[in-house]
Amino acid sequence: MVQPDTFTFSNRVPLIALAARYRLPATYGTRGTAFDGGLLCYGPDATDLYRRAASYVDRVFRGEKPGELPVQNPIKFELIINLKTAKALGLTVPDRLLARRRGDRVILASHCCIWLTNAYGTGLPAMALSEG
Repeated sequence: MVQPDTFTFSNRVPLIALAARYRLPATYGTRGTAFDGGLLCYGPDATDLYRRAASYVDRVFRGEKPGELPVQNPIKFELIINLKTAKALGLTVPDRLLARRRGDRVILASHCCIWLTNAYGTGLPAMALSEG
């Protein structure tokens, strides 16, 4: 697992190439890595985080004190599997993993599948796919 931070994100292309060279099934925490050739990405949906942050900005502009606003945890996660990389590594993604689940969006892009979920709580959420 490659930890999501500024260093690994800015060096994602050589890290992905290194993993491919040694046929390592690496997982990442940022969306762009799967589209750049990484095998798998799992983490919070950044778009949802930014959308929710806007409501906090609005609340501060309306006079609420930032220090009194509650901390929010991510509630929407995405799992992105690069099908082309999985195939190159000799991995098979089970059909049931790609199947549409109730309440989820499932879209197979040309080489990736992205799963979005509105899961609350702990553990792996129900999954869905979307385009990048």
